[in-house]
Amino acid sequence: MSQNQQTLGRHLERTAKWKRRRTNLASPAIKGIEVTDSIKTSVFGLLPEDFHVMECPGRPEHVFAQIQKFSDWRDGQPNLRNEIRQWIKDNVDFRLPEILEICSSTDGATKVALELTDGSHIEAVHMPREVHNPRVTLCISSQVGCAMGCVFCATGRMGFVRNLTAGEIVGQVHVLLKALGPQHPHQLTLVFMGMGEPLHNLENVHRAVRIFNHVSGLNISTRRITLSTAGLIPDMNRLSKLHPRPWLAISLNSSSDEQRQKLMPIGNTYSMKELRLALDHWGLLNGEKLLIGYILLDGINDKPEDAERTADWLGDLRRVSNVNLISFNEHEGCSFKAPPHETQERFASALKDNGCFVTRRKSRGGDVSGACGQLIR
Repeated sequence: MSQNQQTLGRHLERTAKWKRRRTNLASPAIKGIEVTDSIKTSVFGLLPEDFHVMECPGRPEHVFAQIQKFSDWRDGQPNLRNEIRQWIKDNVDFRLPEILEICSSTDGATKVALELTDGSHIEAVHMPREVHNPRVTLCISSQVGCAMGCVFCATGRMGFVRNLTAGEIVGQVHVLLKALGPQHPHQLTLVFMGMGEPLHNLENVHRAVRIFNHVSGLNISTRRITLSTAGLIPDMNRLSKLHPRPWLAISLNSSSDEQRQKLMPIGNTYSMKELRLALDHWGLLNGEKLLIGYILLDGINDKPEDAERTADWLGDLRRVSNVNLISFNEHEGCSFKAPPHETQERFASALKDNGCFVTRRKSRGGDVSGACGQLIR
């Protein structure tokens, strides 16, 4: 067994033990909600049915709506009668993550460092974009640290610390929206591409997706929620059967198993053939596309033959997927470099010549260490 396999195995084993320990403490009445005698559940991670089970006064849908629609709050509080406010104070945690630092990029993106209630730190990125109507993309985190250990990623160097709860995932979005906007959820796109592997925390991530998508809350369409994974195949299969289901992005970054095993330890567990079969099993819904992320590393995975192998690997998925090419974002402690512009253009052209839809994704926030692969606390 290789060192990378052993490292990934240790990370996953520790996480499984942590999950079992937390599950044993959780209230059996509400799946996905962690409740102990000393720790209150975040109110921002509750769905209407949870308010019903927990015997909150008032109509569950109304309480949920008033908490999630922060634009309707008055004086920093949801517009609820005193009896319900007292119930919230007595039974759940109303605290949101606190902003530690705001770093504004020259390209308009803003990196926000947040402190969670236990003192842990995460980062998220706010990216406004001018299209026909102004829109904002939030790049959000699902874990403190990450167990995947991808060698080109700053977050991977942190190792895995812990999963975020659903309330913390929702809470980071609330904090960013309050601080930076937009006020109207229809202008918002969410991408789980910040710190952590979302499928490594599937239960909490999917509960957060349900909250974001709920018609009584922010009501964000699943077409505007994307989850990016390094390729945890069993959890991809689980997510494929859940509703609501976000769009799926695969962080591929390689054209062969040999490359992927060196760059991404998960490649030692699941081959590219297995990953490709999992995409067949995903089963695209009407109007869906698969997103394939490919970070270009100078002299590593950027040759025309890499593009040709990637196109061959996609096969008939070339018609229903989009390859997002990302120039490597350099960061301290990592020796990789971004390929020259001409090399990136040749790679994109080779993909297009082989029938792929290609987007050259422009990284945002690089000058404040807020671009893809740079988040670390």
